[in-house]
Amino acid sequence: MSLDPALRSRIESLLQANRVVLFMKGQPGMPQCGFSAKASGVLEDLGVEYGHVNVLADQDIREGIKAFGNWPTIPQLYVDGELVGGSDIVEQMAASGELSQLLGLPPPDRTPPRVAVTEAAAEKLRGALGDAGDAALTLSIDARFQPRFQIAPRNDNAIAVETAGLRIQFDPASARRANGITIDWIDDFRGQGLSIDNPNAPKPVQAIAPAEADRQVRAGELVLVDVRPADERAQAAVAVAHRTLDGEGRAELEALPKDARLAFLCHVGGRSAQVAEEFRALGFGQVFNVEGGIDRWSSEVDGSVPRY
Repeated sequence: MSLDPALRSRIESLLQANRVVLFMKGQPGMPQCGFSAKASGVLEDLGVEYGHVNVLADQDIREGIKAFGNWPTIPQLYVDGELVGGSDIVEQMAASGELSQLLGLPPPDRTPPRVAVTEAAAEKLRGALGDAGDAALTLSIDARFQPRFQIAPRNDNAIAVETAGLRIQFDPASARRANGITIDWIDDFRGQGLSIDNPNAPKPVQAIAPAEADRQVRAGELVLVDVRPADERAQAAVAVAHRTLDGEGRAELEALPKDARLAFLCHVGGRSAQVAEEFRALGFGQVFNVEGGIDRWSSEVDGSVPRY
């Protein structure tokens, strides 16, 4: 595909705007494919500032960037205007420390995590590895603290833990998230399979009553976020300080410290629960959903708020 000069100029302008640019599907807070989620997750783990381009929002850029770097897939990471590669290469470079070096960052911490494996889990895992030759168990834990086990070749350069007759390998980010975990085998009403108790994972979204949310907002202890669109907020709004997702609102919220206490509000609690889960997945550890939404707020806190 020959690249139109005007489109080439647009892409070059995007690359000049930031030293590190990720062309991806979706955006870091809401990636629209697993590969884009991995690549953006690596950059988030490194704490590097980067520009991102949602190729789903611009078909010309989506096709043009493939021709620009002669790379057929998305995502694509560029550093100093040069193509680094897609998600697999980005993950491999992050694990080896090459990406940190390229970005001028300190080498990643390669301290092995503390891991406990119950005998029930160890027995099942040893059995699975028994016919795999010189293999090891790899455990990756993504930014949402979702674990993924795989059997992979032994890698003497990987961060590894030797326990219960097993070798468990980690990339640097997963090793940090795995510190203190317990791996168990469950066989009950939930079914059969490996289970991980991870003390580092964000707490589940907690319910908060409207009256308590009102008290904490007034005391400056809680950030209240109304996730409803502007037309609904025009019909009814709470009379305490609150924020919205309009414009740059979401990005500003995502930039808050991860220990910020956030409560989400909608009409009756459904949409706010979904947004609350999204922020919990971003690593926020104190996330609340206002029970019953503004409808219950009207009946229990402020009767002047219209019900609709």
